[in-house]
Amino acid sequence: MKGFGDMHKMLKQAQEMQARLQKEMAELRVEGSSGGGMVAVTVDGHKNVVALKLDPEVVSKDDVDMLQDLIVAALNDAAAKVDEHLAGKLGGLGAGLKIPGLG
Repeated sequence: MKGFGDMHKMLKQAQEMQARLQKEMAELRVEGSSGGGMVAVTVDGHKNVVALKLDPEVVSKDDVDMLQDLIVAALNDAAAKVDEHLAGKLGGLGAGLKIPGLG
């Protein structure tokens, strides 16, 4: 029966680690940018947008398509940085691991 106690302990530790990681990701702030910084997006570790900054020079009713492209690029940049941060936190242990709420 000792094996069950060890497994229970490991599962509890994994749950605690997941809870700590979830909290850290919620508190994380990462900025992505595009257009040489003319568009900047700040996201949390769950990739929720928490701030958007636009340089007034990119706001033109004559070139809405460019502004949309810059926003998408900044969002993608921020999302990639979140992924890099998470990969660094999990290291080799997280390869192929799907943690609910982080994928």
